[in-house]
Amino acid sequence: MSTSSNIRLLENLLDYTSVKNNVISKNISNIGTEGYQREDVKFNTILNENLSNQIKVTNPKHFGSQSFIQESEFSVIKDDNQEALSGINNVDIDKEMSNLAENSLSFKFASRRIGDYFKLIQEVIKGGGNG
Repeated sequence: MSTSSNIRLLENLLDYTSVKNNVISKNISNIGTEGYQREDVKFNTILNENLSNQIKVTNPKHFGSQSFIQESEFSVIKDDNQEALSGINNVDIDKEMSNLAENSLSFKFASRRIGDYFKLIQEVIKGGGNG
């Protein structure tokens, strides 16, 4: 994959983790709200495939821009599980805290990688790059 493709994937991951963090926070804040239905974020499997398999292509034109998740391609969905996990609604605090930790790691990973990329570009522009 090209560097610009990787940056787009990382940007999309940052967008996803931002929305996911808001949804998890909403779930946690509504754990005591009777009738509240837990929410989650669903997104295209292409991002998962790209991140986990790092698909190799022989020509960058094989995958158009539709291959990369745009913010509008993931959405907040209601969890249809009707079991009252908290005693009041279907929010499980242990699951939400686990999701929050995982999401935080994903955000830190993506932001660090993007930051490293731009630091490298800045070094090259200043003439300090070894490449």
